[in-house]
Amino acid sequence: MIKHIRGQEVNNSMVELRRLSNGIRVVLETVPNVRSVALGIYVETGSAYENEQNNGISHMIEHMMFKGTKRRTAREIAMETALLGDDMNAYTTKELTCYYARVLDEHLPIIADILGDMFTNSLFEEENLLKEKGVIIDEIDMYEDSPEDLVQEQLQKLVWKEHPLGYIISGTEENVKRIGHAELLAFWKETYVAERITISIAGHIEAEPVCELLEQCFGEIPSGKRLQIPEAPVYIPSKKAFQKEIEQVHLCLGFPGVSHMDERSYVLSIANNIIGGSSSSRLFQQIREEEGLCYSLYSYGSSYHRTGTFQIYCGMSEENLERVYEGIKVALQALKESGPTTEEMDQSLAQIRSELLLSMENTHNRMNNNARNLLYMGRILTLEEILEHLRQVTASEIMEYLQENCNRSQMSVTLAGNLEGEPKLQRIFETW
Repeated sequence: MIKHIRGQEVNNSMVELRRLSNGIRVVLETVPNVRSVALGIYVETGSAYENEQNNGISHMIEHMMFKGTKRRTAREIAMETALLGDDMNAYTTKELTCYYARVLDEHLPIIADILGDMFTNSLFEEENLLKEKGVIIDEIDMYEDSPEDLVQEQLQKLVWKEHPLGYIISGTEENVKRIGHAELLAFWKETYVAERITISIAGHIEAEPVCELLEQCFGEIPSGKRLQIPEAPVYIPSKKAFQKEIEQVHLCLGFPGVSHMDERSYVLSIANNIIGGSSSSRLFQQIREEEGLCYSLYSYGSSYHRTGTFQIYCGMSEENLERVYEGIKVALQALKESGPTTEEMDQSLAQIRSELLLSMENTHNRMNNNARNLLYMGRILTLEEILEHLRQVTASEIMEYLQENCNRSQMSVTLAGNLEGEPKLQRIFETW
């Protein structure tokens, strides 16, 4: 029996919450005047819920889900989705694995059947597993060859120390080679259960027939046990350099951030936009546009269930490293001491508002936003709610947050580049 929980008007559309007979949560958003439907299946599994021995197994399962079922070969899955527009894919994060598709409304029954087949009938054949391990190892090598990704991922690994939240999502090459068929199957059966699955769908739909379709496709998944979210790790300021024979130097600065549930997430959202989260930000305008010291520079917040980080990244020539570092230091210090201007506050709010409104024009974004709201906040936030929280952010709150978190005692640094024997490296690590 499908249980109707509640419905609400959200962002000029109707959003309803349901439960399938096995307990899977479903969030449906009916969007008038579109032909597309976006479907996402979110599983509460990822590297944050692994251990040192099986780190990478969630990502491995994501790959193997496309490698054949009792009803379809891997080729047949690929061919069927291609006929629908080939817009089906998946990704793994630290706390979630998501399988998603965006199709015409008339193709929803087909894509739901394919995904339901993958969730209930995947084979995980050992022959395919051996082949896919090679693909995953190549993916790990690509990550290690990307210094931009390296400094950002390694910073989180360092600040969370031994906590699983610091694990690399793809895992280690050693683990990928070692994890066998039986271990993979056991982890899949433990985690791909109804109590850890949320389905989000948005677009040209009618709630009742869609729920009946989802019940047919996903209703046989066993209920299982609800995920127990571990306590937040302790943020430990860390510094490390990675020697790479490359032309540029890649710098990442990290500071304590906020969880999804933290009310200060709205403060950090505005602060980030002012610091380095947009082309009009202080860092971008000063360091890139005015001084021409780099090409790529940005800041962002990473939020999780219990904690988060705030990070600033820049790629530059080795000769500009100290000047860029000093420029970031000066800009943050000025913002901590004097706060943002009224113009910066207004501009940031207007920019974020525009981004949110434009995102509502895409059914995939609606689907994803609804799922993440439900998973992390326990409910669906309206656009007006979000904007009202942002409007209430004050300059003094931004100053307070930066003074508390973006300081020398809390700062973490990762560097990648041709740094061997570099005397300025120690100065970077020791000065702020």
